[in-house]
Amino acid sequence: MKEITVDSNPSEALLKEMGVVYWPTWEKEVSVFPWEFVTTETALIEEGECEMTPADGGPSTIFKAGDLVVFPLGYKGTWEVKKALKKRYMHSEGDIKKRFFNGLTRVINRTKSIMK
Repeated sequence: MKEITVDSNPSEALLKEMGVVYWPTWEKEVSVFPWEFVTTETALIEEGECEMTPADGGPSTIFKAGDLVVFPLGYKGTWEVKKALKKRYMHSEGDIKKRFFNGLTRVINRTKSIMK
């Protein structure tokens, strides 16, 4: 299974180039739950802390506020949200419906920012 990658110090230029400000947000309270990624997901952690443990028994990955995280397509594991989590995310590669609605949300968010 591919591993999660974490960039603990993404540059502002990179985040701007990726359009992170227009990505949808997702929030989760402190909890533990299983998950399988049906897309490759890139996420900027805005608040909180989490540990992901892969289902295959490999080493866990910890990420926190400020980290840019890539969850690979097909990754299966358990989320342990240690501090309430808020992230911005983008789907690529994988489930076409999720990718479509994620893209639509980015367009809507970008349009709203222009209309202000």
